[in-house]
Amino acid sequence: MAMAAASIGGALGFLAPRRRGVSFAAAVGRRRPTLAVVRAASYEAGVGVMATKVGMMTYFDPENGKPVPVTVVGFREGGNVVTQVKTAATDGYDAVQVGYHGVREDKLTRPELGHLGKASAPPLRHLQEFRLVAVDAVDPGQALEFNELFKEGDLVDVSAKSIGKGFQGGIKRHNFKRGLMTHGSKSHRALGSIGAGTTPGRVYKGKKMPGRMGGTKTKIRKLKIVRIDNDLKVVMIKGAIPGKQGNLLRITPAKIVGKNIPKS
Repeated sequence: MAMAAASIGGALGFLAPRRRGVSFAAAVGRRRPTLAVVRAASYEAGVGVMATKVGMMTYFDPENGKPVPVTVVGFREGGNVVTQVKTAATDGYDAVQVGYHGVREDKLTRPELGHLGKASAPPLRHLQEFRLVAVDAVDPGQALEFNELFKEGDLVDVSAKSIGKGFQGGIKRHNFKRGLMTHGSKSHRALGSIGAGTTPGRVYKGKKMPGRMGGTKTKIRKLKIVRIDNDLKVVMIKGAIPGKQGNLLRITPAKIVGKNIPKS
């Protein structure tokens, strides 16, 4: 068997590239090195909070009386509590984990209760992480108040799950123009041509076609805080926010490169 293996190796030796100081086995077994893709970390401009969408209304500016469309945002019982502080020494990066929406203990599992118990936090339904440049000013178990983190006039980024529309056509999903309804046209709301036949003989990836619409995470950037009502514990943010009433929101300070987040 050894002689047979040696003869086969010698017969295939001319197929291997001739390299000085490299054996046939090393040349055949050599693989192309894999490239590690390193993605830049996405930092937040500061610690954010979670909230609940209440609805939309018209707010009249007391200074000039002009109507302003606002989204009313409220906070469920339990508020926002810091449940974990991650550092580069222990976890490899700096981040703050925040819990929101207090619930009964029987709504959570024992591992979840044990994790929250380390920070002396009450049972919370939602956990989200905010990656920061530094986490020195935050401690586990600390309650985060919206009026202490933000003030009226600040710009915020709000992300949430948009309303699901189901399977929709090209007109509603991508704002396509419909065909003629008269003059003998038989193409009204159909998509039309989706590519050539022989060349390339396929449909390009990413082409706008009918499919599921909505129901995805959406972020609206640089929305202005119009009013903070501490008595009612609600916040009025100018403009529309993704999702329906009762939707979970993630509110963070607006990212402004070079001002509150580094350029690199």
